[in-house]
Amino acid sequence: MDLELSYTEENYLKAIYHLSNGGASGVSTNSLADTMQTKPATVSDMLRKLSGKKLIDYEKYKGVNISEQGQQHALQIIRKHRLWEVFLVDILHFNWDEVHEIAEQLEHIKSPQLVEKLDAFLGYPTMDPHGDPIPDTHGHFNVGPTSPMSAFLVGEKGVLTCVVSDDPRLLQYLDKLQIRLGTKMKILEKEEFDGSVKVEVENGEILYLSSQTVNQLSLTKFA
Repeated sequence: MDLELSYTEENYLKAIYHLSNGGASGVSTNSLADTMQTKPATVSDMLRKLSGKKLIDYEKYKGVNISEQGQQHALQIIRKHRLWEVFLVDILHFNWDEVHEIAEQLEHIKSPQLVEKLDAFLGYPTMDPHGDPIPDTHGHFNVGPTSPMSAFLVGEKGVLTCVVSDDPRLLQYLDKLQIRLGTKMKILEKEEFDGSVKVEVENGEILYLSSQTVNQLSLTKFA
């Protein structure tokens, strides 16, 4: 993958990958314009460039599908982003709510050798500080099964393995509750009216989580 891409092209490619659920579906020009906070006409110009480099399949008025080559490029950008987040939290001791924007800058570093040495230095992590899986050098994920917290039944137990959103306000709120990756929880009650959940965390504390919070958490079940 020696194709040279600009920062903007990389950002578009990563956005298309995420919006398409990893290439599983097509992406509309309007949804991409909303994500990139720009005009549909500007998006169309960029899509023509990416299509010319065979990173996407684009037909005007019919949306865009990311190609296999485009997926590989996107996964390497995501890999760099998440490795840098691990470095920033584990080595430089940033808080997990502080690292996303910094990693957005670092993910555009081109050196494959640096990325591989960074991976080795960190001990080949498989998850970033928010629980998102890190692709390996071939773009493969090595993760176990997780489920949305909203899918858990009363009485079931799970360990927090992923925070879907990287919104700093959410991460700061979870810090305030002392909820972090690896926190074990048991579902005590689910409120049908508003989707809120009552949980018991591993230290015995009882917490009430709003549906807005619950929808951002994924857990791995345990007995």
